[in-house]
Amino acid sequence: MQNGKVSIIIPFKNTAHFLPECLDSIVNQTYIDWEVLAVNDHSTDTSLELLSSYSQRDKRIKVFQNNGNGIIPALQTAFAQSSGGFVTRMDSDDIMEPNRLEVMVNSLIKYGKEHVAVGKVKYFSNRGISNGYQRYEEWLNQLTSTGNNFEEIYKECVIPSPCWMVYRSDFEQSKGFEPKRYPEDYDLTFRFYEHGFKIIPCDQVLHLWRDYDTRTSRTHEHYAQNYFLDIKLHYFLKLDYDKNRPLVVWGAGFKGKKIAKGLKKQGLDFIWLCDNPKKIGKKIYGKELVHFEALQSLKNPQSIITVANENAQHEIRSYFSELGQLPMQDYFFFC
Repeated sequence: MQNGKVSIIIPFKNTAHFLPECLDSIVNQTYIDWEVLAVNDHSTDTSLELLSSYSQRDKRIKVFQNNGNGIIPALQTAFAQSSGGFVTRMDSDDIMEPNRLEVMVNSLIKYGKEHVAVGKVKYFSNRGISNGYQRYEEWLNQLTSTGNNFEEIYKECVIPSPCWMVYRSDFEQSKGFEPKRYPEDYDLTFRFYEHGFKIIPCDQVLHLWRDYDTRTSRTHEHYAQNYFLDIKLHYFLKLDYDKNRPLVVWGAGFKGKKIAKGLKKQGLDFIWLCDNPKKIGKKIYGKELVHFEALQSLKNPQSIITVANENAQHEIRSYFSELGQLPMQDYFFFC
């Protein structure tokens, strides 16, 4: 008989102000076969006492101390104590919609293993949502509505870290929280992609994502841009790079330089394209920048695009289309 219990993994640190809303949203789920594995990552406020009081009232909520320091050891500690046939994440400062677990479990039962259940998200904040976060929400939800999330995996994390669910066996197959590579949610997303899992489309908002100034993803160095670029390059070279094809980097801003430096560090040759007349012909890291039209003279190249401007991205997509080149095969947007 299938184990229908959902293991909800929650690392927490100094979120006492938000925990009641988070925990109440779980207790009030329409799906009742769940367990919370909450791990205290050395909180200095009343978070531990608050969670312990919930645990005393509801035995499905279990509280542990982090065996190490930081979010990855906390996640590992929680998963080691879990027993559910389904695994999901939750952030201690967020809110689940009442039907989130039910929708996700039903989706996984319908589609079967090697699938990832996701849901649309909605940011909320006492001070309003910035334009950047609003655009990320819209972009992410558009992908989620069609299940095409992995088609843009190199741009940004395409699965919201606190709003996914998989079968336990699939989670273990993809090595779960084992790797110590940050950002841990983006790394896990790439491993779901690596194992060929499919995203189940969802058109419902299932998760309310709180934004505030001291949120970990805003303040911790592990979520800085350079960590994201390192992960993108690591998995591109592992999963999509074809060493028999010429490699191209398009763009010489911060991200382009970071990628170029990473490729040189690994001893990989590449052609560096640029559309800035002031940079063309100049050398960076000993590599000369050439005009993007040089792409036409290359035989079957693979291109990493590091140009962030949206209008420029549209023009670049059109240019590749005119050359008969395809996204996620011939060219990859890294921003």
